[in-house]
Amino acid sequence: MTAPHACHPADSRGRLYPEELSTFRSPWQRDRDRIIHSSAFRRLKHKTQVFVEHEGDDYKGDYYRTRLTHTIEVAQVARTLAGALDLNTDLAEAVALAHDLGHPPFGHTGEDALAALMAPYGGFDHNAQALRIVTRLERHYAGFDGLNLTWETLEGIAKHNGPVARPWPWALAQVNADWDLELSTHASAEAQVAAVADDIAYNHHDLHDGLRSGLFTEADLMELPVIGPAFAQVDRLHPGLAPMRRRHEALRRVFGVMVEDVIAVAQGRLTALRPQSADDIRAMDGPVIRFSKPLYQNLKAIKGFLFTRMYRAPSVVEERQRVTAMLNTIFPMFLDDPARLPPDWQAEATSAPDRTACARVVLDYVAGMTDRFAIAEWRRLTGGQG
Repeated sequence: MTAPHACHPADSRGRLYPEELSTFRSPWQRDRDRIIHSSAFRRLKHKTQVFVEHEGDDYKGDYYRTRLTHTIEVAQVARTLAGALDLNTDLAEAVALAHDLGHPPFGHTGEDALAALMAPYGGFDHNAQALRIVTRLERHYAGFDGLNLTWETLEGIAKHNGPVARPWPWALAQVNADWDLELSTHASAEAQVAAVADDIAYNHHDLHDGLRSGLFTEADLMELPVIGPAFAQVDRLHPGLAPMRRRHEALRRVFGVMVEDVIAVAQGRLTALRPQSADDIRAMDGPVIRFSKPLYQNLKAIKGFLFTRMYRAPSVVEERQRVTAMLNTIFPMFLDDPARLPPDWQAEATSAPDRTACARVVLDYVAGMTDRFAIAEWRRLTGGQG
């Protein structure tokens, strides 16, 4: 039984292109399934989370999170949180599964590079690009472009991080012109769950991946809040535990602290505020799903450590520079000569009414690339071996 402030399938605002209801799936189960079966979702398998597509013979990179494995972990956390809070688990899962569809190759490095390249043409934002994918770029259905997702799922993709201030990214503005997503309000509690699940997942798995990469060690983590006490507890309970088991036991405790904190805070806020509908949640002056202030401060310290020791480690920075140079090379080559694009993309680019429209076609093509395909295209176009 879901809470009164949860999203209920019978109250869904439906789809932009009306469809008959499924006889055995709720609207948000159907959204979830369409997202999983989309081309963009499959491409997440070979898109960077932190470490770029690994090349070499040691297979070390096979263990790092990709954008796909990250997304699966976010969806798992979202279902856990939504279930504990009597929210709609299917909607929370659908938003979680779609939240990173708009990420380009090479993770945030690729996003930064494309944002700079697109600055003269309206910029680039991965959340807006996710909406563009699910409303326009997936072209498999007979009656419409995109996946024709429900209003609630689209709202969750657009606003899971909170209200969107103007000026809106052009891709988001296009979607919102077709269907008002009420961008000035908060999203549903289910979408807020997906946003916090994203934070929990990457805080947890980036510690795992950073340790496996050798960029830092367990000893480096002992002075950090939450993490140091977790290792200390494992050492008390399991003295002499094998290193990999010790690591796993400690980090799963860190994971548990985050999940339990969010549930406790949300339960307290919902009890105090007593919302009676999903729209009551949207109308509030702040999110109802969030970390407590003490844990939020502790996580800031952990993120600061990861930023210095992992995201800006010399080897990672060197790789960022390499892949940025690749995108800075291939994007202008496609824009200046659309004949370099595949035939279907070429036709769309050459028929664009102006350079801005052409740039946005090129952006859709490049942003959809996997890491390995972007590297292959750079090699094809330049003859490079990097």
